[in-house]
Amino acid sequence: MSIKKKIMMVFGTRPEAIKMAPLFHELARRNKYFEIEICISGQHKEMLNQVLEVFNIKPKINLNLMKNHQDLFDLSASALTGIRNVLKEHKPDIVLVHGDTTTSFIAALSSFYMNIPVGHIEAGLRTNNMKSPFPEEFNRQTISKISKWHFAPTEISKKNLLKDGLKEEDIFVTGNTVIDALFYAINEIETSEEVKTKLEKNLDDSLDFNWKKNKFILVTGHRRENFGDGFKEICNAIKDLSIKYKNIHFVYPVHLNPNVQDPVKSILKNISNVHLIKPLEYQPFIHLLKHSYIVLTDSGGIQEEAPSLGKPVVVMRDTTERPEAVEAGTVLLSGANREQIVKCISNLVHNENEYASMSKSHNPYGDGNACKRISDALVELNYE
Repeated sequence: MSIKKKIMMVFGTRPEAIKMAPLFHELARRNKYFEIEICISGQHKEMLNQVLEVFNIKPKINLNLMKNHQDLFDLSASALTGIRNVLKEHKPDIVLVHGDTTTSFIAALSSFYMNIPVGHIEAGLRTNNMKSPFPEEFNRQTISKISKWHFAPTEISKKNLLKDGLKEEDIFVTGNTVIDALFYAINEIETSEEVKTKLEKNLDDSLDFNWKKNKFILVTGHRRENFGDGFKEICNAIKDLSIKYKNIHFVYPVHLNPNVQDPVKSILKNISNVHLIKPLEYQPFIHLLKHSYIVLTDSGGIQEEAPSLGKPVVVMRDTTERPEAVEAGTVLLSGANREQIVKCISNLVHNENEYASMSKSHNPYGDGNACKRISDALVELNYE
């Protein structure tokens, strides 16, 4: 590749930012080949800005799309016209999107309309159930149809793409960039006493128990398909477990969405060993994850991060687009089902062999070199 290529990275949520940040730095390091621009949609605002600060990234373009009481129609419409204008003005040679968010879907669609090739990071994840997760499964399948190049985290992801009829020469198995980000964050914490002291004070201020010595289960939950009855099941399961295991704490950084806040606070407030705290910035969250006993989640990225730290994960969903972790033995599926959640956690608490087996299983999501592999591929691509 003789002529420097202009690459535009488009993202808008905290998880996207975490996974794209180390790739930005790797591509920027190769400035002989690439000119890099970042466009953020602002699909997440405060949480996104925290991550950008941690990774020392200053986006050139910020669409500031998030509005109060916005639904998928509003977000999609404003993103489509906003990204169109950005692409017209900046004329990138390639647009990189990540995963399965509405921002990624609309950025890919906008690029398709303007005949700009798309590279899809974290391509090939599938549940093959359009309602779970919603709307993410539709988004990622559609992005695959639009994209010219596909950077798949695992061999299973590659097989999914081949089943969809995509060309093998357009698919690159790279590992997941979330592991690159995880190692970056841990290194920043462990090599800077100032950073470590600051974030531990942050956690001490948020938690009224000794989180470095006492066992605690780290809870995350925000999936749209669990809104309503699903969150009631999840919260009642946590309540049951908190009563059953008085010596174990439950730490839940509660998502800001009212569909999460309302059931969580109504069911779980005022329970002594349940700690409902504000959403954490990335570094404190990773440090808390490192000290946790078990992870209970309906999230995606944490299924990839936790195994690298030897933490068993119970996923409160019926399906997962990350079957590698289930097969590797690092993840159990419970669904958003009160009885099954209690059963899975209880088994890990009482069965030391089961816990040890899950905590020592191999992480199938990579070795922390995904960004280098993606960058190597982008250098060698035929852009004609």
